[in-house]
Amino acid sequence: MKDARYLSPKAQEAIRLRAVRAVLNGQSQTQVAQTFGVARGTISRWLKIYREKGEEALLAKPRGRPKGGKLKGWQAALICNLIRDRCPDQMKLPFALWTREAVGQLIERKFGIKLSVWTVGRYLRRWGFTPQKPLKRAYEQNPKEVKAWLEEEYPRIKQKAREEGAEIYWGDETGIRSDHQAGRSWAPKGETPVVEVSGKRFQFNMISAISNRGKMKFMIFGERFNAEIFIEFLRRLIRSNEKRKIFLIVDNHRVHHAKKVSKWVSRHKEEIEIFFLPKYSPELNPDEYLNQDVKTSAVGRRRSRTKEELMGNVRSYLMSTQRQPEIVKSYFRAPAVRYAM
Repeated sequence: MKDARYLSPKAQEAIRLRAVRAVLNGQSQTQVAQTFGVARGTISRWLKIYREKGEEALLAKPRGRPKGGKLKGWQAALICNLIRDRCPDQMKLPFALWTREAVGQLIERKFGIKLSVWTVGRYLRRWGFTPQKPLKRAYEQNPKEVKAWLEEEYPRIKQKAREEGAEIYWGDETGIRSDHQAGRSWAPKGETPVVEVSGKRFQFNMISAISNRGKMKFMIFGERFNAEIFIEFLRRLIRSNEKRKIFLIVDNHRVHHAKKVSKWVSRHKEEIEIFFLPKYSPELNPDEYLNQDVKTSAVGRRRSRTKEELMGNVRSYLMSTQRQPEIVKSYFRAPAVRYAM
């Protein structure tokens, strides 16, 4: 009998169906395998597929690349714009991210053109798209407020700082945890590397402020962040800034809006003013990149056995960063915060 691998798809389909039916009618798998010229293990596999997925799973599948057609220029342009401006769920697609499968379904839904994931991938590369880790943005963010900040509010603050000889800083607070892990470790394939860490968890907090001139101020504290802590940081910031007035831009944390803080700032308005970013917009704060740098480099890639050791590592890293203004300036080169350069 001719080797079944060299038969047409339809002929192979017929053999699969007949072989399974023969076994179901009482013949042994060995007899059926000899009759149809295939291995006994192949018969077992076909039976398993039939029992799990039914007879349709044994039918022949179309070979080669799907013949779905090609996108015209205007169609490609429309798809590009939708990927840039919308998320898949906004297009009522069952995806959270723009994967090749999601883009393929979008194309099929819009134009009735079915493309393989490989073809979709080639289109995406040709259009200048690359797979990237997405930034997170809160649903509550108001795009109009963000636009007003970028086009009106921040330019106004910048002009005012120029007129008053003030220096602009961006500030933020973050928690430092001993169990933060970052980066990857090389290891033999299939053998996940194990990193020994302390079974005890400990943490503390950090507050910092950076300027686009490469200046950076910080304070590490073990207490909960509150108005007293924030005011103490403001005092230190004023003392360390060579008698220049400070414009400090922060997020909308409740402590920043506390009455005690507002009263203190009003009494020191000749030395410092505070401005607020749009709500739910951490991506507009360059100081977020310092936080991530510290967590990645000073915490995630070093093992600290005690809280004191961890605090020492973070303090040492921050002091080293202070002495390298170019590193601080680099935080402002991220696309979302280039407006602040």
